[in-house]
Amino acid sequence: MPELSCGDDPEPSDRSPAGPLFVPVRPGPAGCAARFFRTPLGERTAVGFTSARRLAATLGPDQAWIRLAEPALRALAAPLGVTTVTVDPQLSAPAPAPVPPLPRPAVTLRTVGTA
Repeated sequence: MPELSCGDDPEPSDRSPAGPLFVPVRPGPAGCAARFFRTPLGERTAVGFTSARRLAATLGPDQAWIRLAEPALRALAAPLGVTTVTVDPQLSAPAPAPVPPLPRPAVTLRTVGTA
């Protein structure tokens, strides 16, 4: 059976992007550690971006990153039970804005007299 071209196949055979990914990291005890996220359904996923610009647009300009090929990211995530890699996630909730404290209601003391 001949392989379908990407234009004919609803899910192409080659699912990995071309080139290394920009993978968000955080400081860890032995250097840096890849950050893992959750899908909208709550499944853990490794995340990579195809450009530093896309990473900064989603996670902010101060997010640290390393370059990893998609197979290397999968190999890093597999021992942790993470089997999904999400490339260029576009839907993310904005950072929550600080909530100002609610004003405290004034307390009025009333003296109840005895009759």
